Amino acid sequence: MKDDRSRFRDAHQDIESARHVADTPQSRSPAYRLAFADPDFLCRDELRPVRLQLELLKPEMELDARGITSTVVLFGGARIPRPEAAEEAKTARLGEMARYYDEARAFARMVTERSVETGCTENVVVTGGGPGVMEAGNRGAADAGGCSIGLNIVLPHEQVPNGYITPELCFNFHYFGIRKMHFLIRARAVAVFPGGFGTLDELFETLTLIQTGRMERVPVLLFGESFWREIVNWDALADAGTIARDDLELFRFVETAHQAIAVLDAWDYPGRRTDIPGR
Repeated sequence: MKDDRSRFRDAHQDIESARHVADTPQSRSPAYRLAFADPDFLCRDELRPVRLQLELLKPEMELDARGITSTVVLFGGARIPRPEAAEEAKTARLGEMARYYDEARAFARMVTERSVETGCTENVVVTGGGPGVMEAGNRGAADAGGCSIGLNIVLPHEQVPNGYITPELCFNFHYFGIRKMHFLIRARAVAVFPGGFGTLDELFETLTLIQTGRMERVPVLLFGESFWREIVNWDALADAGTIARDDLELFRFVETAHQAIAVLDAWDYPGRRTDIPGR
């Protein structure tokens, strides 16, 4: 049966035709532009709901087209240096954190080695697409010969996608909220490395969604227990009653990629964790 969509003129054809219309005051008027080919119109405040929908749809359709059904998310600081650049870090403490670059890279490589066996449709590594831990995640996936996703965002200062993202899976966002949705829509696990405000934002939003039942429970792995205990007094939150004591079970501290993989292997999907020794 003929596809119904083929009965109508293709939108691309009309965009091309519009470029060759006679040059008149009417054709030069912004009002004459095709609505879907008019950036000034699309960027109006009234069109914000449409732009939100477009940012939700574009990556969703691309990932669906490639058959990607699940992801493993890596969050972490953009300022974490490569080990070979540790001595050039702004602070000695930051230089010491270069080891997390290696762990993120190793973790992503091990995850992707398994993802490759599925044709890169399951447990595909996804990062924020930038430098630091994000680069390490995409780089580890490339080491394994697999694909990985980068969810970049336009920032006041220039952000260039790292060179290890699969080009066809490198997306750019205007809206933080839609970008966050794409991080978690397919997430089967979330690995969080040391980072700054952005990393904290992503971590606590993930925990809140799980805590409130708005998201299926998945493994949340915090790399570097000493770092996370130093910057967040988890027990104080439970002692104060602002979170339940059981909420401290929503995440687990790990130190190495191998420990993280062991947690994933012990998890009873789609959401209930089996008994994990050493918890």
